[in-house]
Amino acid sequence: MGVNLKPILSGEEIRLSELRGRWVGIDAFNIIYQFLTSIRQPDGTPLIDENGRITSHLSGLFYRNINFMENGIKPVYVFDGEPPEFKRETIEERTTRKHEAEVKYLDAVRRGSLEEMRLFAQQSTSITPEIVQEAKELLEYMGIPIIQAPAEGEAQAAVMASRGDVYAAVSQDYDSLLFGSPILIRNLSITGRRKLPRRNEYVMVYPERIYLKENLERLGLTRERLVWIAVLVGTDYNQGIKGIGPKTALKLVKKYDDFDELLKYVEGKYGMGLPYNIDKIIEYFLNPPSTTDYTLKLKRPDENKIVDFLCEEHDFSVDRVENGLNKLRRALENQIQQTTLF
Repeated sequence: MGVNLKPILSGEEIRLSELRGRWVGIDAFNIIYQFLTSIRQPDGTPLIDENGRITSHLSGLFYRNINFMENGIKPVYVFDGEPPEFKRETIEERTTRKHEAEVKYLDAVRRGSLEEMRLFAQQSTSITPEIVQEAKELLEYMGIPIIQAPAEGEAQAAVMASRGDVYAAVSQDYDSLLFGSPILIRNLSITGRRKLPRRNEYVMVYPERIYLKENLERLGLTRERLVWIAVLVGTDYNQGIKGIGPKTALKLVKKYDDFDELLKYVEGKYGMGLPYNIDKIIEYFLNPPSTTDYTLKLKRPDENKIVDFLCEEHDFSVDRVENGLNKLRRALENQIQQTTLF
């Protein structure tokens, strides 16, 4: 879910074509989760094959990556490793919420409420080891590089961006900026016409580019102080202070130069403090575990394996997949004319 910093950060809408020729480090779990929640039937159930296996993520990865390639974007997917110990409570809370959503979904089915069925089906979505393995398999067949992060995939993508190995980190979460990515791209996988939750209205969604340096300068902050704001509001690693939102946190961080003094004020004013290990959480954001064991190189897709995997194993339409492969082939040929990929 990440930390909510939207009220104090500014970005700009861009078109996919503005990322032409650039590598982008994609938080794999984040984008897979988006596909699982958004690519669904009217009653909220995900796409499945004849054996009942979920295929929403495969549909999203195949067709969206073709769209990336057609726009000259070079994606690399970064998968999560072991989460830090202090994320355990958040993971347990998410599991509980998903179980509660499953109960509400079954009740909505009983009442025949399609809108609630879709809502609670989305909220009960989980990424299983099987889904992760299938995603990696398809990306490998498509020739798209995969990186296994030692810890958080989002942190690894951010570090790669800070090193200049990729242009930007791609995620819906603002945590990428806390981890040090100079540029965050949001909405890359959900670009287009989207329905508003619980409303019969649609909006156009475009990719958003957020620059870390420009925002820090505008707010008069260092990255460390942006992390201070995050922990006051609440992150995946700690509960925030009830009553403190991003704008209030910004005022407090700019008022106090010493973090311990800030904590004393918060405890006195709001009657609660941050966890005992908050220093470790801050350090984790500023210096996250990462690896340099990767190579950024697009490979020629194995079209036969893609057809076998999607059509024979998971019941995708042969015509649609072949049409997608034709688009992918043309897109790669265009990229080859601009740079040496193979």
